[in-house]
Amino acid sequence: MHDLTIDLDDEPGALAAMGEALGAAGVSVEGGGMFVVGGRAVAHFLFHDGEAASAALRAAGLRVTACREVLARRLDQDLPGQLGAITRALADAGVNIEVLYSDHDHRLILIVDDPHAGAAATVAWDR
Repeated sequence: MHDLTIDLDDEPGALAAMGEALGAAGVSVEGGGMFVVGGRAVAHFLFHDGEAASAALRAAGLRVTACREVLARRLDQDLPGQLGAITRALADAGVNIEVLYSDHDHRLILIVDDPHAGAAATVAWDR
């Protein structure tokens, strides 16, 4: 699984253009989100095939600024404190979380500065 960072204009239709480009290319979105920061829309979306998604978006004139592998972890939703526990495990391992969101399969998606250390620190949630 790959997370794409997509730089969008902060205007009506920008996200629609992204979704249409992906749909036309037959690429499904598996999770993600978009936020406006400092007058720019920064999107992070999850794909099975990051290269295909990148190619479709770039062909439509959209700016893909990164394509990175993710850690996909499953929290025990019935147990309060799971977010604190997994993020504490990462912090104690010296791993910085750069992006965090959920996918369509109820998994926590993490983009971290040290994927190998992050994977080791969160092995208890690798289900």
